[in-house]
Amino acid sequence: MGTDVTQGIRVEVRPRFEPAHSDVPQGRCIFSYRVRIVNEGSRPVKLLRRLWHIHDGLAPVREVEGPGVVGETPVIAPGERYTYESFCDLRSGQGRMHGSYLMSRLPDDHFFEVRIPEFHLELPWLAN
Repeated sequence: MGTDVTQGIRVEVRPRFEPAHSDVPQGRCIFSYRVRIVNEGSRPVKLLRRLWHIHDGLAPVREVEGPGVVGETPVIAPGERYTYESFCDLRSGQGRMHGSYLMSRLPDDHFFEVRIPEFHLELPWLAN
């Protein structure tokens, strides 16, 4: 699990290998990850965009960028949390991800970036 705090916004990520959706011999390794974003600040924030850097042991680095997360641009009030799940496919059984969110602090729309901590994606039998 990875955790990072930027300007009062805590981001925690927990990855998991998904064997039922993977075909490892064919180079299709699916990993899900659960992200929890906690607003530890004193003002609401809105998540506007995301940028992921995906490092795969057998492929070039990929970047995934776009509006919001899983089709949403949530507003997170002070003391509240927002949780979502998504997935990533790798050709190899080892990789890592990290990135950032673009957020705005409400009501004045002060824009700032929030770090998404680096976390590792690896097949369970490679962890030893």
